[in-house]
Amino acid sequence: MSQPWTGPFKGDDYQRNFDELAAGGRDVHGEAEFVMRFAPRTVLDAGCGTGRVAIELARRGVFVVGADVEPSMLAIARERAPGIEWVEADLAQLELGRTFDVVVMAGNVPLFTPPGTHAALVAGCAAHVGDAGVLVAGFQLDRGYTAEQYDADTAAAGLVLEARYSTWDGDTFEPAGGYAVSVHRR
Repeated sequence: MSQPWTGPFKGDDYQRNFDELAAGGRDVHGEAEFVMRFAPRTVLDAGCGTGRVAIELARRGVFVVGADVEPSMLAIARERAPGIEWVEADLAQLELGRTFDVVVMAGNVPLFTPPGTHAALVAGCAAHVGDAGVLVAGFQLDRGYTAEQYDADTAAAGLVLEARYSTWDGDTFEPAGGYAVSVHRR
């Protein structure tokens, strides 16, 4: 499992962090491996950052679109994978006009949104989940947004909880563990 980014929102710094983890032998593709459990043909990487998850999914043959609000992150993603569609947008207002088999929010995406906007973020992402699709999100639970609040926001967006884990490796969920990977289905 990769470590969540806690530094400044600069694409080169963020990417350097993951490059160093990978060079040190850490697996930085746990999120992509988890998403592949659903055998998706299409994935929206919502809050894609520098494209780490999207690029790995594309390498595995999945059609991917990456969306993020931060231009410096997207600049790195576009440089590393110019063949992937990268969209600069606020996820709460994202309107791609299509749906996906999986919409994934990896790397604490809900925690990097302004207070009071979580429901809009979830609704914006949920609007892109296909009829038989899933929304997958992983984030720390000790930073002001709980699993219960997230479940309420996903329910309001028309999704139901299918499963919850403590890691991207699929470890059994432990509420006291401080991290959740949640799978919600339409």
